[in-house]
Amino acid sequence: MPLTIMRRVAFNAGHRLLGHEGMCKYFHGHNYVAEFHVRADALDDVGRVVDFSELKRRLKGWVDDHWDHGFLLCEDDANGIAAIQSVDPPRLFLLPTNPTAEAMAEYLLHAACPEALRGLDVECVKVVLWETPESCATAELDAGPRVPEPPDAVRLA
Repeated sequence: MPLTIMRRVAFNAGHRLLGHEGMCKYFHGHNYVAEFHVRADALDDVGRVVDFSELKRRLKGWVDDHWDHGFLLCEDDANGIAAIQSVDPPRLFLLPTNPTAEAMAEYLLHAACPEALRGLDVECVKVVLWETPESCATAELDAGPRVPEPPDAVRLA
């Protein structure tokens, strides 16, 4: 019987949303919390799905390396990209879509998790991304459309 555990990862990042009708069209940031739900078909010899510290090392490591204290922008946001690249040093991650909470949760589930968890006998089946303490988005395997497949290498600008 498959068993699931969850590991939380907190991070800070900025973004803006192209075409947004309100305040989110401006550069701003959030104190995000991502919940990674990881499943295994069997427990290891210790009786775990996987050690929580290993999930932290891998998942928080990916987030820290790519998103934490950076700006997430849509690859079509030429003005935003130019603005962030004018800062020395720039910290920018490009997504194929607007960096909404929904798109970010999908990207974590379908791109970041497979990369971060490679070699472990587990699968990330759900990501819940909290943009604020009151607002979150959930992406689940087999729960609808996916973001486009990421390129071979992680997209950093």
